[in-house]
Amino acid sequence: MSLPENTTVLIVGAGPAGLTTALSLAHHRCHDFVIVDAVVEGHNLSRAITIHSATVEALASINAADGILSQAIKGKSIRITSRSSQIFEAKFEPLKNHSAHPYALYIPQNVTELVLVQKLQSLGVQVRRPHRVVGMKQNEKDSRITDVSFEDGQIIKARYIIGADGARSIIRSIAGIGFSDPNPANIALDRMVFADVTFEPEPVGPLTLEGHLNGTIFSGNFFLLIPFGNRFNAELTQDGKPITKSIFRVGCAIPSKNGEPPHAPPKEYIQDMIDAYGPVCITSDPSLNPTPVKVDQLIWSTRFKSRSAIADRTFTRLGAAIFLIGDAAHIHSPAGGQGMNLAMRDAIFLADAVTKHIQASAENPDVDDTILQEFADARHARALEIIGFSNTLLKIAGLSYDAYAWWMPFSGASIRDLILRILDGFDFVQSKVAWGLSGLGRR
Repeated sequence: MSLPENTTVLIVGAGPAGLTTALSLAHHRCHDFVIVDAVVEGHNLSRAITIHSATVEALASINAADGILSQAIKGKSIRITSRSSQIFEAKFEPLKNHSAHPYALYIPQNVTELVLVQKLQSLGVQVRRPHRVVGMKQNEKDSRITDVSFEDGQIIKARYIIGADGARSIIRSIAGIGFSDPNPANIALDRMVFADVTFEPEPVGPLTLEGHLNGTIFSGNFFLLIPFGNRFNAELTQDGKPITKSIFRVGCAIPSKNGEPPHAPPKEYIQDMIDAYGPVCITSDPSLNPTPVKVDQLIWSTRFKSRSAIADRTFTRLGAAIFLIGDAAHIHSPAGGQGMNLAMRDAIFLADAVTKHIQASAENPDVDDTILQEFADARHARALEIIGFSNTLLKIAGLSYDAYAWWMPFSGASIRDLILRILDGFDFVQSKVAWGLSGLGRR
């Protein structure tokens, strides 16, 4: 697909952050933009699944929430469990006092992207694929323009460049912006495996009901179970074969002592992972589960390292104003489901700042970058805050059940579980946890 020679705004990356930026620009009546992505459509994989209340509000503010609301599962709560019983539940219903969207939405990332692409298409905007950026240099004739070159030899001249091209961002690399963990620490649970599966027979019990994200803590580890029912069967099909059974998203932190997980963990690996760390209702071990179940179809699986990092800065100039958002700007542990949510809110607020700067530049060509720098500083600070929040959740989840000493037969994990079981009886504590996860207090 040929690219235009000039554009005011170039968005590089068509994941949730890039797509949301495009929708927000369109909402603010900035239509001179191009959005490109390096991969062909349908090659993005599903990982993130939760859209929190503050993000739904932000999407609604640009008229981009309806499609997602119609597709997603409205989450009622997040539960913390042992392998066999509930420890704590954070219900979202009390958020109705603070938001028109008192829930979390559970929806696979690839479905979120599909809905956002369809919304863009309804506005007459197409994502241009596949186009991989390979270079950027300041334009020789206009110091406020950057020439962006692509792998196929095409060049776009742009005044604003938004790097939404992921954790290995080429935009960040070319701009010479560093990317590191703000608080490096040795985290035992730094390897994650996620998969979408069906079971035979289908499991039963409270943890298998739609509308809840279940986090099982066991043996110094944590395991995620999210029932999708049949809601996303068509969108999650990989090989064209229809899926008729309920789909479950499972995820597990793999202890370092277990070694590196395989690149695309096979069915047998996922089964062993479930049997070792999952809630008993989905295990195949008859000594634990009186109605044992086994993984039937492995629809999709992935592994990745769970780490935190943030760009040294998210705004710079190389002729054009260059921004980083999403994973190009910051990455998080999956604890709390905060990464994609922050990315989408960043995108919406960035489009507002860029539109204001474009308008100010039209009135005064020599306008400075105060609007842009203030945005970048505020969002950088917010990212640092949320990285700290996610890391705290991860450390709590990863507490060990090993006793402190022979003379103190207690462990951090057992004390955590006891406290959570007690706090589960207090509605105001549940409400406070739901508020923290929702993002309403840290938009």
